[in-house]
Amino acid sequence: MASKTSESGGDDAAVLLACVRRLGDNALVLGQRLTELVAHGPELEEELANANFALDYIGQARMFYSYAGELEGQGRSEDDFAFLRDAHEFQNFLLLEQPNGHFGDTVVRQLLFQAFYVLQLAAFAQCSDERLASIATRVVKEVRYHLRHSTQWFVRLGDGTDLSHARVAESVERLWPYTSELFDGDAIDDAMRVSWGGPDLDALRGEWRRSLEFVFADAGLRVPVDGWKPGGGRRGVHTEHMGYLLAELQFMQRAYPGAAW
Repeated sequence: MASKTSESGGDDAAVLLACVRRLGDNALVLGQRLTELVAHGPELEEELANANFALDYIGQARMFYSYAGELEGQGRSEDDFAFLRDAHEFQNFLLLEQPNGHFGDTVVRQLLFQAFYVLQLAAFAQCSDERLASIATRVVKEVRYHLRHSTQWFVRLGDGTDLSHARVAESVERLWPYTSELFDGDAIDDAMRVSWGGPDLDALRGEWRRSLEFVFADAGLRVPVDGWKPGGGRRGVHTEHMGYLLAELQFMQRAYPGAAW
């Protein structure tokens, strides 16, 4: 792929690489979190659903990392990106590394991110890079189903018993601050929008919030007021949870370097 030069003087190929790698990081970290729920679902049907969702996100990470390896041109594979980088080299959203907690925590994390991810992927499906557009077009079909699933559970819990309502409301209050990072773009996001037709995060923010207002109303819950805004994930600055997540994810490759199966 030929390298372009952006209006800011940067290398657009490097911008594309950074964006694709970030997408892979988001998918991998969320996939790992859902993998942790295998054999811990509240019911058999949900157990099978979460296992399949985890596989979907791991598959998405593989597509993004494979493309990133091609863009980088240094011979790194999808496994190298997943297993041979330290926490500060990952640029995923902080929301996705938050622990599963109780079932309400997991549902809220999924809903808040997936409502954004569907919009982000739909925008990337229209970008000028054909390979990224093709991947996004494929992936958004999966995530729309994931979002429908998490939405149904969110309404079911919010409109359920007093206990389920209270617990999911607490999950919303605790996890909502992490959503600010979804829309606080940086130079890579700006360059991706200008040079490759990537998402306009300001426009996505309004659409995301409006879509959630309907879901929250159905669940009998209110959309929180924005306050504290943690961030840093896309700069490689993570919460304490990330180290534990990677320790489990990367153990086999770290313990037995070069192992293949």
